[in-house]
Order: sequence, then structure tokens, then C-alpha cells
Amino acid sequence: MALFQVCIVEDEKPILDLMKVIIGRNPYFTITGTFVSPLEALDHLPRLKPDVAFLDVEMPRMNGLELAQNISKLSERTKIVFTTAYRHYALEAFDVYALDYILKPVTPAAIERVADRLLKLHRPVVLNGHRAWTSAIKCFGGLDVRSPEGAPVRFPTRMTEELFAYFLCHPGKEQSKWQLADMLWPDMKEERVSHNLHNTIYRLKKLLKENGIGMDIQKSNEGYLLDTGHVLYDVLAFEKEYDALTGAGDPKDAEQAERLCALYKGPLLDGKPYLWKMPLEEAHFNKYTALVRYLITEDLAKQKWLKAEQRLEAYVSLYPVHEEMNRTLMGLYAMRGDKEKIVRQYSVFEHTYRKVLGLEPPQELRDRVASWLG
Repeated sequence: MALFQVCIVEDEKPILDLMKVIIGRNPYFTITGTFVSPLEALDHLPRLKPDVAFLDVEMPRMNGLELAQNISKLSERTKIVFTTAYRHYALEAFDVYALDYILKPVTPAAIERVADRLLKLHRPVVLNGHRAWTSAIKCFGGLDVRSPEGAPVRFPTRMTEELFAYFLCHPGKEQSKWQLADMLWPDMKEERVSHNLHNTIYRLKKLLKENGIGMDIQKSNEGYLLDTGHVLYDVLAFEKEYDALTGAGDPKDAEQAERLCALYKGPLLDGKPYLWKMPLEEAHFNKYTALVRYLITEDLAKQKWLKAEQRLEAYVSLYPVHEEMNRTLMGLYAMRGDKEKIVRQYSVFEHTYRKVLGLEPPQELRDRVASWLG
């Protein structure tokens, strides 16, 4: 199954036919559109939204560099590869953030190089039978955004970062521009808010493009939405796979539940003071807790005591004052007669409970611990 959808724009028909053969033979590419006219290509591009567009630089009416600029406005996740017989176009080509630059005649080796570059941008995975791409974007345990090469992405403003975080938590969902504006600038006058939002969207789109993150912020009738393209990040993967795993009930596949727990590295956008994240954070916490409960039940049914302990220890390292999970963990220690671990775990729980909640641990749990210690 090919991974990348391709469009080719070449005004010389014999060269176009040759490129169709060479690109079509590469297992990573599926050709979804070929055009001899750049204007015709521009008309079809919003519908096709290819992963990569091979553009001849020297064309009448609209050259490849102009076409690339127009493509970037319509579909920022489409990567551009220029083809030309003239090496001096290279610097101009990379001014519009081209993925690659191929000197004619186009060869299979050059096409393989393009495929390798695309594959390095993201790592392919299979989710529910469909190919997607993991990315260097993490939302669980804190916001961490990196380029495909692993370099941290620096946001130009705090609002740009928060806006991207909000889009990441609401992928593919249309967001009213007024809702976004009110979220970011609740006390600002309407005319300034609109200006600020426009500038922030522009900065975010530019940042995604410059850092090779294959996403696009698209304008809709009432506002904007995040088109994630083929990019898959932790929250998006968690949501998609959790819904498939649970349906209308509890989790039913231990292996899939394990994968979801591995995605969850801590509270959503931990450390970020975004008020809008609170209900989402609680919802993801509840889902993670349900997954851990399910897996522990499976472990205990199969008498995998050590596995259950490890799973519980990982959970309470994230949520040290969760009474149920601490009680279950100490119960497993008691079953193995490990009083030293009971004392150590209860000491950590008691200290954190007092510090975080300002309360003494529940009497029922104190009594249970006393009975375990005998």
C-alpha cells in the first residue's frame, strides 16, 4: 500500500509521461493527479490535497515557483519538489521551503531520495488498519513540540503556543474565531481581538511550515480548524484508539490497552495554565484510569502479580494521592508479605496527601494499613 499521494505538474507531455512511469514504480507513491497546465493544477489541488507535488520550474503563464507559493496557501501540508534543467533555480526554490530539488532528467534514484526524506519526517504506524504518522508532538505530561529532526520548536509568542495547544486538543473540529479570540484575549476590544487572532494564526501557520510539521490551519466558514493530515500525535492517537477499543463499554483488548497506557505520560498539557484544558484533562485522566483498572483486573486474573504491581507503581507515580490505586498496590505488597514496601508506600502517600490536600489520609485506609502490618 503506497503511503504518499502525488501530483505532477509538467508542461512538456513526453517528460510528464516519463515521470508518471518513474514515480509510479516507486512503492511509496500513488499518483492522484497529473497536469500540463499549472492553472488547471491549482484548480484541482484543494480537492486532491496531495502529500507531495512535483513541479516543473519553467512553465508558461505561471512558473513553478509561483505555483508553489499558491499551493502553500491552499494546502500547507503539501510538500514541494521542483524539477528543472537549470541548477541556478535552487536557491529560489528553497526560499519557498521546497522538500527537494531534482535536476532533469528525473531518475529513479532521485525519486527514492524524495521518498526517504518524506519517510524521515514522520514514522509510519498502523492505527485501526489505516496508515498514519507519528510525530514529535506530545501533549500528555506537558506540551513538547519538536521538528522532525528532533529540535525543539520555539513559539514566537505565548498566544501562538496556546492556540496550537488548543487546536491539538480539538483536531479537525471547526472553532469559531470569536470563541478563539475570547479564549486568548477575554478583556480586549473586539477590533483589536480580530487583528490579534489573524496575526497569531499567520504566525502559527508559518511556524508549522518552517519546522516541517505536516499540519495545516484551515479557514472555515465561521473560523478555523486543524487539519492534521497524516500526522499522528499522542492525544489524537489516544482518542482514536480509545474509542475503537471501548465502543460503548469497557476496554476489551489488553494489548491495545497497553499501547494506550504507553501513550499517556501524565496530565494533559501538564504545567500549562490554560483554563480551557481542565475538563479535557479530567476526561483523559478518567480514560487512563479505566484502562489501568482493566489491565490490573486482567493481570490479577492471570496471577501476574509483579506485572500488576509495576502497573500500579507507574500509576501512583503520576497520581500519588489516588486512594484506590494506592490501596490496591499496598494490598499486593501485603499479599506477598512485603511489609517494608507497605510502610514506604504509605509514608509517601501520607506525606503527599497532607501536602496536596491539607488532610489526613482516610481512616479506613489507615486501619487497613495497620491490619496489613499486624
